[in-house]
Amino acid sequence: MSADQTGPSGQDRSAGPATQTSPDNSDNQRSFWSQWPILLGLTLTWGALWEDFSPGVLLAGVLFSTLILWFYRLPRVNFADRFNPWHALVFAVRFLWHVVTASISVAWDAITKGPRIVNSVVAVPLRSHDDLIVTLTGHALALVPGSLVIDVDRPSSTLFLHCLNVENAEAVEYFRQQALRTEAAIIRAIGSRADLELVRRDVAVPDPEGSERA
Repeated sequence: MSADQTGPSGQDRSAGPATQTSPDNSDNQRSFWSQWPILLGLTLTWGALWEDFSPGVLLAGVLFSTLILWFYRLPRVNFADRFNPWHALVFAVRFLWHVVTASISVAWDAITKGPRIVNSVVAVPLRSHDDLIVTLTGHALALVPGSLVIDVDRPSSTLFLHCLNVENAEAVEYFRQQALRTEAAIIRAIGSRADLELVRRDVAVPDPEGSERA
Protein backbone atom coordinates (compact mmCIF):
# COMPACT_ATOMS: atom_id res chain seq x y z
CA MET A 1 0.00 0.00 0.00
CA SER A 2 1.16 3.54 -0.68
CA ALA A 3 -0.39 4.99 2.46
CA ASP A 4 1.91 6.91 4.80
CA GLN A 5 2.92 4.65 7.69
CA THR A 6 4.30 7.35 9.95
CA GLY A 7 2.35 8.27 13.07
CA PRO A 8 1.99 11.69 14.70
CA SER A 9 5.45 11.43 16.25
CA GLY A 10 7.12 10.60 12.95
CA GLN A 11 7.92 7.01 13.93
CA ASP A 12 7.49 4.20 11.44
CA ARG A 13 4.39 2.25 12.46
CA SER A 14 5.17 -0.54 10.00
CA ALA A 15 8.31 -1.50 11.90
CA GLY A 16 6.28 -3.65 14.31
CA PRO A 17 6.37 -4.01 18.08
CA ALA A 18 10.18 -4.17 18.20
CA THR A 19 10.45 -0.44 17.46
CA GLN A 20 7.89 0.66 20.05
CA THR A 21 9.02 1.79 23.47
CA SER A 22 7.30 0.19 26.43
CA PRO A 23 6.97 2.09 29.71
CA ASP A 24 9.60 1.22 32.28
CA ASN A 25 10.01 1.97 35.96
CA SER A 26 11.61 5.35 35.30
CA ASP A 27 8.59 6.40 33.21
CA ASN A 28 6.26 5.30 35.99
CA GLN A 29 8.27 7.23 38.57
CA ARG A 30 8.31 10.30 36.36
CA SER A 31 4.56 9.99 35.87
CA PHE A 32 4.04 9.79 39.64
CA TRP A 33 6.17 12.81 40.51
CA SER A 34 4.62 14.81 37.68
CA GLN A 35 1.55 14.96 39.93
CA TRP A 36 3.28 17.42 42.26
CA PRO A 37 0.49 20.06 41.93
CA ILE A 38 -1.99 17.54 43.35
CA LEU A 39 0.52 16.63 46.06
CA LEU A 40 0.88 20.31 46.95
CA GLY A 41 -2.88 20.82 47.00
CA LEU A 42 -3.45 17.80 49.26
CA THR A 43 -0.68 18.96 51.60
CA LEU A 44 -2.20 22.43 51.93
CA THR A 45 -5.61 20.85 52.49
CA TRP A 46 -4.08 18.75 55.30
CA GLY A 47 -2.69 21.89 56.93
CA ALA A 48 -6.04 23.66 56.56
CA LEU A 49 -7.88 20.76 58.20
CA TRP A 50 -5.50 20.89 61.17
CA GLU A 51 -5.51 24.72 61.10
CA ASP A 52 -1.75 24.49 61.43
CA PHE A 53 0.86 25.10 58.74
CA SER A 54 3.92 24.41 60.85
CA PRO A 55 6.77 22.40 59.23
CA GLY A 56 5.89 19.23 61.18
CA VAL A 57 2.23 19.29 60.15
CA LEU A 58 3.10 20.01 56.52
CA LEU A 59 5.66 17.19 56.50
CA ALA A 60 3.00 14.80 57.78
CA GLY A 61 0.71 16.15 55.06
CA VAL A 62 3.31 15.41 52.40
CA LEU A 63 3.70 11.84 53.67
CA PHE A 64 -0.02 11.12 53.80
CA SER A 65 -0.61 12.81 50.43
CA THR A 66 2.15 10.71 48.87
CA LEU A 67 0.57 7.54 50.27
CA ILE A 68 -2.83 8.55 48.90
CA LEU A 69 -1.46 9.20 45.42
CA TRP A 70 0.62 6.01 45.50
CA PHE A 71 -2.05 3.56 46.67
CA TYR A 72 -5.09 5.11 44.99
CA ARG A 73 -3.90 4.91 41.40
CA LEU A 74 -6.27 7.26 39.64
CA PRO A 75 -5.61 8.25 36.02
CA ARG A 76 -2.68 10.66 35.87
CA VAL A 77 -3.42 14.33 35.26
CA ASN A 78 -1.13 15.69 32.57
CA PHE A 79 0.24 19.00 33.80
CA ALA A 80 2.04 21.23 31.33
CA ASP A 81 5.64 22.10 32.19
CA ARG A 82 4.90 25.80 32.33
CA PHE A 83 3.29 28.25 34.72
CA ASN A 84 2.97 31.97 34.16
CA PRO A 85 2.35 33.83 37.46
CA TRP A 86 1.32 37.06 35.73
CA HIS A 87 -1.34 35.43 33.56
CA ALA A 88 -2.50 33.37 36.56
CA LEU A 89 -3.06 36.64 38.43
CA VAL A 90 -4.82 38.14 35.40
CA PHE A 91 -7.13 35.12 35.22
CA ALA A 92 -7.90 35.30 38.97
CA VAL A 93 -8.77 39.02 38.79
CA ARG A 94 -10.81 38.49 35.61
CA PHE A 95 -12.68 35.57 37.18
CA LEU A 96 -13.53 37.47 40.36
CA TRP A 97 -14.69 40.45 38.31
CA HIS A 98 -17.02 38.25 36.26
CA VAL A 99 -18.41 36.62 39.42
CA VAL A 100 -19.26 40.03 40.91
CA THR A 101 -20.71 41.59 37.74
CA ALA A 102 -22.64 38.43 36.82
CA SER A 103 -24.12 38.22 40.32
CA ILE A 104 -25.40 41.78 40.02
CA SER A 105 -26.73 41.13 36.51
CA VAL A 106 -28.55 37.93 37.49
CA ALA A 107 -30.09 39.62 40.54
CA TRP A 108 -31.26 42.55 38.41
CA ASP A 109 -32.75 40.27 35.75
CA ALA A 110 -34.54 38.24 38.42
CA ILE A 111 -36.14 41.43 39.77
CA THR A 112 -36.99 43.10 36.47
CA LYS A 113 -37.76 40.12 34.20
CA GLY A 114 -38.51 37.21 36.49
CA PRO A 115 -40.05 34.25 34.62
CA ARG A 116 -39.83 36.16 31.32
CA ILE A 117 -36.06 35.54 31.14
CA VAL A 118 -35.14 33.61 27.99
CA ASN A 119 -32.67 30.77 28.58
CA SER A 120 -30.53 28.99 26.00
CA VAL A 121 -28.17 26.04 25.70
CA VAL A 122 -24.93 27.21 24.10
CA ALA A 123 -22.33 24.86 22.58
CA VAL A 124 -18.76 26.09 23.02
CA PRO A 125 -16.11 24.15 21.05
CA LEU A 126 -12.84 24.70 22.90
CA ARG A 127 -9.45 24.94 21.24
CA SER A 128 -7.64 22.71 23.72
CA HIS A 129 -8.15 18.95 23.99
CA ASP A 130 -6.24 18.75 27.27
CA ASP A 131 -8.40 17.20 30.01
CA LEU A 132 -7.15 19.64 32.64
CA ILE A 133 -7.82 22.74 30.52
CA VAL A 134 -11.29 21.50 29.53
CA THR A 135 -12.13 20.73 33.18
CA LEU A 136 -10.83 24.04 34.53
CA THR A 137 -12.63 26.00 31.81
CA GLY A 138 -15.88 24.21 32.55
CA HIS A 139 -15.56 24.86 36.29
CA ALA A 140 -14.63 28.51 35.77
CA LEU A 141 -17.69 29.06 33.57
CA ALA A 142 -20.01 27.13 35.90
CA LEU A 143 -18.91 29.15 38.95
CA VAL A 144 -19.96 32.41 37.29
CA PRO A 145 -23.66 33.06 38.05
CA GLY A 146 -25.89 32.75 35.00
CA SER A 147 -24.25 29.74 33.35
CA LEU A 148 -24.08 26.03 34.12
CA VAL A 149 -22.25 23.21 32.33
CA ILE A 150 -24.81 20.52 31.53
CA ASP A 151 -22.74 18.28 29.25
CA VAL A 152 -19.28 17.83 27.77
CA ASP A 153 -18.50 16.18 24.43
CA ARG A 154 -15.01 14.91 25.18
CA PRO A 155 -13.88 13.89 21.63
CA SER A 156 -14.54 17.40 20.30
CA SER A 157 -13.85 19.26 23.58
CA THR A 158 -17.24 20.94 23.36
CA LEU A 159 -18.95 22.35 26.43
CA PHE A 160 -22.74 22.66 26.51
CA LEU A 161 -23.82 25.41 28.87
CA HIS A 162 -27.23 26.47 30.07
CA CYS A 163 -27.21 30.28 30.03
CA LEU A 164 -29.59 32.85 31.45
CA ASN A 165 -30.89 35.83 29.49
CA VAL A 166 -29.59 34.74 26.08
CA GLU A 167 -32.34 35.83 23.72
CA ASN A 168 -30.84 35.89 20.21
CA ALA A 169 -27.97 34.72 17.99
CA GLU A 170 -25.87 37.77 18.84
CA ALA A 171 -26.12 37.06 22.57
CA VAL A 172 -25.25 33.40 21.96
CA GLU A 173 -22.14 34.37 20.01
CA TYR A 174 -21.15 36.93 22.64
CA PHE A 175 -21.37 34.32 25.39
CA ARG A 176 -19.39 31.85 23.27
CA GLN A 177 -16.61 34.38 22.79
CA GLN A 178 -16.58 35.12 26.52
CA ALA A 179 -16.19 31.39 27.21
CA LEU A 180 -13.30 31.16 24.74
CA ARG A 181 -11.63 34.10 26.46
CA THR A 182 -11.85 32.22 29.73
CA GLU A 183 -10.20 29.20 28.11
CA ALA A 184 -7.50 31.43 26.62
CA ALA A 185 -6.79 33.00 30.02
CA ILE A 186 -6.34 29.56 31.58
CA ILE A 187 -4.12 28.40 28.73
CA ARG A 188 -1.91 31.48 29.08
CA ALA A 189 -1.52 30.72 32.78
CA ILE A 190 -0.89 26.95 32.83
CA GLY A 191 -1.55 25.55 29.36
CA SER A 192 0.94 23.66 27.24
CA ARG A 193 3.03 25.42 24.63
CA ALA A 194 1.01 23.72 21.89
CA ASP A 195 -2.26 25.09 23.28
CA LEU A 196 -0.65 28.50 23.79
CA GLU A 197 0.30 28.51 20.12
CA LEU A 198 -3.32 27.72 19.19
CA VAL A 199 -4.45 30.76 21.16
CA ARG A 200 -1.84 32.98 19.54
CA ARG A 201 -2.73 31.81 16.04
CA ASP A 202 -6.46 31.93 16.56
CA VAL A 203 -8.19 34.32 14.20
CA ALA A 204 -9.57 37.33 16.07
CA VAL A 205 -13.36 37.40 15.79
CA PRO A 206 -15.12 40.63 16.79
CA ASP A 207 -17.97 40.23 19.25
CA PRO A 208 -21.09 42.41 19.44
CA GLU A 209 -19.24 44.90 21.67
CA GLY A 210 -16.33 45.22 19.26
CA SER A 211 -13.71 43.44 21.37
CA GLU A 212 -11.64 40.57 20.04
CA ARG A 213 -11.46 36.98 21.15
CA ALA A 214 -8.48 35.72 23.18
